[in-house]
Amino acid sequence: MTQPLQLSAGGFAVVLGTNEIASAVAVHLHRAGYCVVMSHDPFPPVIRRKMAFHDALYGDEVAVDGVRGERVDHATQIFKALRRSGHVLVTWLALPDLLPIGAIDVLVDSRMQKHRVTPDLRRLARVSVGLGPGFSTSANCDVAIETRPGRSGLIVDAGWTDAADGVASPLGAVGAERFQYSQASGRWRTAVDIGSRVFNGYPVGHLGGVPVRAPCDGILRGVVRDGQEVPQGVKLMEVDSRGRHAQWTGIDDRGLGIAKAVLRATGPQAEPRHRHATQPLAAL
Repeated sequence: MTQPLQLSAGGFAVVLGTNEIASAVAVHLHRAGYCVVMSHDPFPPVIRRKMAFHDALYGDEVAVDGVRGERVDHATQIFKALRRSGHVLVTWLALPDLLPIGAIDVLVDSRMQKHRVTPDLRRLARVSVGLGPGFSTSANCDVAIETRPGRSGLIVDAGWTDAADGVASPLGAVGAERFQYSQASGRWRTAVDIGSRVFNGYPVGHLGGVPVRAPCDGILRGVVRDGQEVPQGVKLMEVDSRGRHAQWTGIDDRGLGIAKAVLRATGPQAEPRHRHATQPLAAL
């Protein structure tokens, strides 16, 4: 079995994505001593926002598992934070904007873009980590980690991570029926907060003026932020029907397992796989 690639704590980590998986990874890297910058990507829209740093992008006060998120808009702010930062930094800046700031020790692609072409992240950081479908250590990352239910957190030593199969991970005894998807592209409007109790058929929001209703009874676990433009075929909301076991804040078991796998792959004892080098970023 391949030995984990481990780095000294106190370095510079970039996490692509602001969803709940990306946020769980960011929390654990931050606690391991890294200065962590999360780079927003608009696709797919983030729904589990109370489990993520995403809303810090809009100036909201956000904390995940006791760690605060701080919005940064300029590379100079990040450069100053490299010496010491008490928060996870969240930015609209893309990876090409972050590369000139300094040598990246850990780069994690947590965008969960299941059906899109994944860029080659190798040589952009001392260790690059790909989460979920579309990653292989022979093609586009140094460490590939599964996110599929039943295999979440498994480090893939050879071959590709599992392709997306269209099957939703179960939450209790409920699968895909707990989600509502966008039937068309348009502007999403909602006034219902995550954590609210909803009932089957309740109009949680409107997409292009068309009501979108709760798919079942339960707690609203996730919903796209009000005012966002969304494409067709993405998740708009999620309802947790588990009653008193419902969870809509913090880090869930799946996020925890994946974050711990990232730490195992980037912990403090092994040599980096690549020296820093630059390469085209057209795919990012």
